Amino acid sequence: MKAIIAGTGIDRVVMDLVRKSIGTQFGQVDYYLRDDLVIIPRHGFGHEVAPARVNYKANVKALETLGVDRVIGIYAVGSITSRLSPGAFGLVEDFLDFTGRDTTFFDGVDAPLRHTGMVDTFDRTLMADFAKAAYRAGERDIKSGIVYVTTNGPRFETPAEIRAFRNLGADVVGMTLATEATLIHELSIPYAALAYSINWAAGLDEEGLSFLEDESIERLSRRILSLSADALTGGR
Repeated sequence: MKAIIAGTGIDRVVMDLVRKSIGTQFGQVDYYLRDDLVIIPRHGFGHEVAPARVNYKANVKALETLGVDRVIGIYAVGSITSRLSPGAFGLVEDFLDFTGRDTTFFDGVDAPLRHTGMVDTFDRTLMADFAKAAYRAGERDIKSGIVYVTTNGPRFETPAEIRAFRNLGADVVGMTLATEATLIHELSIPYAALAYSINWAAGLDEEGLSFLEDESIERLSRRILSLSADALTGGR
């Protein structure tokens, strides 16, 4: 099985797929199924769960339970640098975590304590497969080397925070990747992350904080979902 975990815009582009659910020791997970491709809407059907309240452990454990051996995470973000401008998408290479969430299965209480290295969080082969799929589809400018800073949400960041994050080397900001990436990596599931920008971060837009139109977000989501599925399944 292959899997995609996605958030903003996903419900509008997968409405015709079969809905299913699976239980884990961390809770129930709802997902869409297309052949052997699992698609988990991380915020639930209808995008109703705030970033800090997403049941990340259940979502990731469901991947393991379903026998998923490759997963792509798709993340809507705000742009901090021009490396990834609004309307563009690219491959994440590293992240900063400012959430303070519980991000381990191995805390020494419910499971033996484990210290997980994070040097190779993102699978290079899967990243290359996505780049190849994008190239086959006519995409010639896939951004790479993106650094994603994760905040707790659901509030957006202040201009001062964005300036600080830029100084720390972040290119984009979002509210979900670090938690998801850490848990997936702990279970040793090959994983790649795609960020697509829907706005300039706070203080970088003349209007204060404005977003792409819903139609543009939907088109972008649909495009990235299609490319991700192609990368995971080899175009089948």
